[in-house]
Amino acid sequence: MTDAGTSFCPRCGDPVEDEGEGATRREQSLCDACYFSDFDLVDAPDRIEVMVCARCGAVHRGNRWVDVDARDYTDVAVEETSEALGVHVEAEDVDWEVRPEQVDQNTIRMHCLFTGVVRDTVQTEEVTVPVKVSRQTCKRCGRIAGDSYASVVQVRANDRDPTSEETERATELAHEIVADMEATGDRNAFVTEISDAESGIDIKLSTNKIGLKLARKLVEEFGGGFEDHETLVTEDEDGNEVYRVTYAVRFPEFQQGDVVDIADDDGGPVLVRSVHGNLKGVRVTTGEPYEASYEDGDSPDARKLGTVEDASEATVVTVEDENSIQILDPETYESETVPRPDYVDPDAATVPALKSRAGLHVLPDA
Repeated sequence: MTDAGTSFCPRCGDPVEDEGEGATRREQSLCDACYFSDFDLVDAPDRIEVMVCARCGAVHRGNRWVDVDARDYTDVAVEETSEALGVHVEAEDVDWEVRPEQVDQNTIRMHCLFTGVVRDTVQTEEVTVPVKVSRQTCKRCGRIAGDSYASVVQVRANDRDPTSEETERATELAHEIVADMEATGDRNAFVTEISDAESGIDIKLSTNKIGLKLARKLVEEFGGGFEDHETLVTEDEDGNEVYRVTYAVRFPEFQQGDVVDIADDDGGPVLVRSVHGNLKGVRVTTGEPYEASYEDGDSPDARKLGTVEDASEATVVTVEDENSIQILDPETYESETVPRPDYVDPDAATVPALKSRAGLHVLPDA
């Protein structure tokens, strides 16, 4: 006599006391032997192809290129294999390990061992998946190789050439902006070329956005201003006009640390402290602050007398009064009385002094 709770396997006819696991009613009614005869713990593809960029190492996934932080392509192969493999939905406590075998430069054989529990039975399965690495050139590297660019930042200065410090900083800022954008996953960001120009440098960049950012940062750091000019270069595949933008950056004529003589001004030379917005500084005759008018901005009518780097140490002979000091001329070593600005320490033994066409003036300590 058959027990009331006993059923029979529809395939082999053996009694099945308890309903088992399975995706369908028929699978649930099978005995363990029949169920496992058709059971595959792992669903694995016959082959996996990984497309990588031969120049930058990016991996093509879906319809886009992705930068990966991998030591070599073995790491990429392990990740691609783990995403391609499927484990049976009925398996529990699944664990797996992989042993990559480098067959040749472009082929990695992945030996994968899986274990899992199904119907309270430990199942083990080993699969081997060959991973083929194909090398191509991603869109970004193709554009770089083709010297593609969308904007040019022209670094110039009014009535002078930019200093090496200014051009080096402009180059550094360009790479910093690109690095920051790359860190957010923007693969369209790159510096195409940096070249010397007749009176400065030209920086070619991959997008107009980077050019605008660089122009703004340069003006923010060094003062001056910029203008932008668009040039129609082509149309895209949708018929939209594509423009190349030139950002003409011009630094002010004077820089921080310059000593200038303002035209039609009897207050004495000015040591420039800032050229942001308008020129600001301090009088080297009195120590009083100076600020150019709004109309003059950062480029008042003035002539450059020298810089703080041109100053020499001069020996203090005596402090005559609150408005004058006697020092030794750093070139002739003759005693000379000059204006004493209020930043001069009365107990100082030496002071920095600049000798120019406007005379001898004491500058602040650095």
